[in-house]
Amino acid sequence: MNHPNARAFSSPLPFATVSSMVVLIALASASASMAFAAPPLPVPLQALEKKGLSIVGTFPGAGGMTAYAAHAGTEPIALYLTPDGKYVIAGTMFDATGKNLTATGLEKAVAQPMSEAVWGNLEKSHWIADGRSDAPRTVYVFTDPNCPYCNKLWDDARPWIDAGKVQLRHVMVGILTPTSAGKAAALLGDKNPAAALDAHERGHVASNAKMLASGRPKPLGDDSLKPLSVVPAAVAAKLDANAALMGAYGLRATPALVWKDAGGGVQMRQGAPESGLAAIFGPR
Repeated sequence: MNHPNARAFSSPLPFATVSSMVVLIALASASASMAFAAPPLPVPLQALEKKGLSIVGTFPGAGGMTAYAAHAGTEPIALYLTPDGKYVIAGTMFDATGKNLTATGLEKAVAQPMSEAVWGNLEKSHWIADGRSDAPRTVYVFTDPNCPYCNKLWDDARPWIDAGKVQLRHVMVGILTPTSAGKAAALLGDKNPAAALDAHERGHVASNAKMLASGRPKPLGDDSLKPLSVVPAAVAAKLDANAALMGAYGLRATPALVWKDAGGGVQMRQGAPESGLAAIFGPR
C-alpha cells in the first residue's frame, strides 16, 4: 500500500455507487427446505450469499423480475431475479426513456443495513481509544505508527479530543514500513495502549510538523516507540484482521477515517486535511 504525499489526500469516498455492468449469472434450480419461519431466498441468491454477498431485502422491480438489494463490503448491488427463479441479473435497470430504475430504490433499501454492518465491523476491530468514552461523536481512523500524516491528524484533532467532543478510535495497522507492524504490535500489546499511543504521537508532533512543512515527508522515527522484533501470533492476527478490514472498504492509505454523518450514514475518506476536519468531527 503506497502512502500518499502531502498533496495526495483524496476526496470522500463515494458510499452509494451502483455498478453499470450487467452480469448474467446462470444457476441451476434446486428445491430448498424451510430452515426458518420466513421463506428461504431463491436458490440463485443463496448461492451468491455463499460467495460473500450480503442480501438485505427487496425493492420495486420491473419487467416481471423481483429486485433484491445486496452489498459486498461497501458496494451496493442490485440483483434481479428472473420470473422462472433460475437466473439472477446483477446491475442497473433502465426504462424506455433511459431513466435509471435502480439507483433510488437500491440506495434506500441498502443504506441502513450496510451502514450498520460497516459500523459493527469497526466496533469489533482492534483499536486504541483516544479521548473520552462518553464523547458524543466517535470516529474510527486506520492508523500506522510510522505514518507522518497520521501524526498530523492526531495533532490536528486535539481541540475536539481535549474538549471531550470526539473519541478517535485508532484501528492499528502495520503497512507503511518494515517496522510498522512491530510498532503497532507494541502499542496493542502495551498494558496501557492509550497512554503508549499518546506518548508516541505526542513525541513526534514538533519534528513531524517541521518535516512536513519542508515538503520532504518521511516515516516517524523509532525514538519514542521500539518495534517488537517478534510479533506474537495473537497480536499478528489482530493486525491482519485490521488490514483486511481496511482493504475490504477500499481504503489503501493511512490515515483513513470512517464516521457517521448527521443522518446516521457511514462516510469514509483517505487523508484528513485540517480544513476538512470540522465536517467529520463537528464544531469545536
